[in-house]
Amino acid sequence: LIVGVDIAQQLHVARAVNFRGIVVGDPLTFENNEEGFVKLLSWIQNLQKLKNLDSIIVGMEPTGHYWINLSKWLYNQKIEVVTVNP
Repeated sequence: LIVGVDIAQQLHVARAVNFRGIVVGDPLTFENNEEGFVKLLSWIQNLQKLKNLDSIIVGMEPTGHYWINLSKWLYNQKIEVVTVNP
């Protein structure tokens, strides 16, 4: 499962695709706080089960400093995180 996150100051938007680039599920808007991060993780795990996908990678643009908390939080959840140059 490949998840791209559009980073913003208060609300982030996540979109998921499979390894072939086919869109999986609907986009998710979530807040830039722990409650929002838990919502993202739940969304990811649900998509994993629905589509029977083993691994996860989350990519995000390092916008200002707004991406840092999400990146560290996902890393602590053992999810691979990468930054993507726009």
